[in-house]
Amino acid sequence: MTRTVALTAMALSLAACTTVFESDKVDYKAAKKAAPLDIPPDLTQLQKDNRYAVPDGRGVATASGYQQQHSAQAPGLPAASEQVGQVSTEAVRIERQGNQRWLVVKQTPEQLWPQLQEFWANSGFTVETESQQTGIMETNWAENRAKIPQDFIRRTIGKVFDSAYSTGERDKFRTRLERRADGSTEVYISHRGAEEKLVGTQNESTTWTARPNDPELEAEFLSRLMAQLTGTKVKEASAFVANAPLEAQHAKLDGNKVVVDEGFDRAWRRVGLALDRVGFTVEDRDRVQGIYFVRYVDPDAVKKEGFFSKLFGNEDKNKEAQKYRVLVSTVQGASTSDVTVQTNDGKPETSATGAKILKLLADELK
Repeated sequence: MTRTVALTAMALSLAACTTVFESDKVDYKAAKKAAPLDIPPDLTQLQKDNRYAVPDGRGVATASGYQQQHSAQAPGLPAASEQVGQVSTEAVRIERQGNQRWLVVKQTPEQLWPQLQEFWANSGFTVETESQQTGIMETNWAENRAKIPQDFIRRTIGKVFDSAYSTGERDKFRTRLERRADGSTEVYISHRGAEEKLVGTQNESTTWTARPNDPELEAEFLSRLMAQLTGTKVKEASAFVANAPLEAQHAKLDGNKVVVDEGFDRAWRRVGLALDRVGFTVEDRDRVQGIYFVRYVDPDAVKKEGFFSKLFGNEDKNKEAQKYRVLVSTVQGASTSDVTVQTNDGKPETSATGAKILKLLADELK
């Protein structure tokens, strides 16, 4: 009996070690106990012909190109075009500029929408807010359970006391769809993170604070989405997302504006993604005028209440969130664009908060 118990314990221990080294990098479980986040976009309907434009083709990688280059190492990728609800690998490609990546899919936003809902559900998230009119879908906060060490004790009692184990981190993701003139769609995924920290003179309590967005997590979920859309393996999709041609981008803060070395079409899209990643609430947008109508809560003004008190449904949220306009304009006679911040009534925003918004955008657009 003693020998049997010892052998069983050893087998379980080895199984646990195997799990530690072979576990997936993401295994999300929705934070069901948390109240809804406080950043409901409340987005309004937009005119479709004001939202979309054809960008240039810099920094592009296609799945078919990757398969041709790596056929010797990874032959026989699935013919996804024959599968229901999927598109061919030639119909999905990755574009990359700086640390920003996005997919270009030869499907309309209407065709992609239910597939995105299914994708986030399969990834362990609940879609909290969605607006087909503006092409934005946002998940709730969830915990990456793959970060919890799967040792012997954890595997033995984890199923019973699962809630006792926590990473102290939560993530949420926003998906943005942009319609292209040729009928295809650009798919952007942006990440926001939070972490639990000890506070107080004796570290007697905890509070949730924001942590930087993670471009690698964004790339991971783009890879998984590509794998779902094309029927390829996640490993293969991850490889060609990681190896997408890099087109260096340049943006600099110049006084009361951010100068982007791109034309309006690309600058407009990148500013939209930057607003998502920083955490602004985009209430409306007018592409013809180049204006994003946003709400922004200055974190320095709400330090006392903590990060999650702002995120998880606060009555005073709308009182404290100020409305601004982020204007993207083309520089006449140049191939650059200017990004400026205005007050809600269209006047130049010259306060310290306006300068902070410009700095945040400049950091994202570099």
